Amino acid sequence: MIRHIVAFDLVAEDATARAETVSTIRGQLEPLAGVIPGVLSLELGDDIGGIPTHWPLVLVTEHPDLESLQAYQAHPAHQAAIAAIDPLVRTRAVVDYARS
Repeated sequence: MIRHIVAFDLVAEDATARAETVSTIRGQLEPLAGVIPGVLSLELGDDIGGIPTHWPLVLVTEHPDLESLQAYQAHPAHQAAIAAIDPLVRTRAVVDYARS
């Protein structure tokens, strides 16, 4: 099993704008679980710490194998979601790892 983790640093600075941005990103990414084969789970989580150095949002997906993760990343629905959220994201940190 492969776990794919993406932490998002957002362009929005204030709490209201960040909340709106998180809602928009959720609207783009959450539906992918039902559209793209090989997505075993997809979860988005908001940071609850309120510590300025924390990033406000994380995506965690699980896939049965590396090929499924690669298919997810290349899928047109995923590419469309990336295009929609790119202007809202300052940067991303990504880790993919195998789970036993």
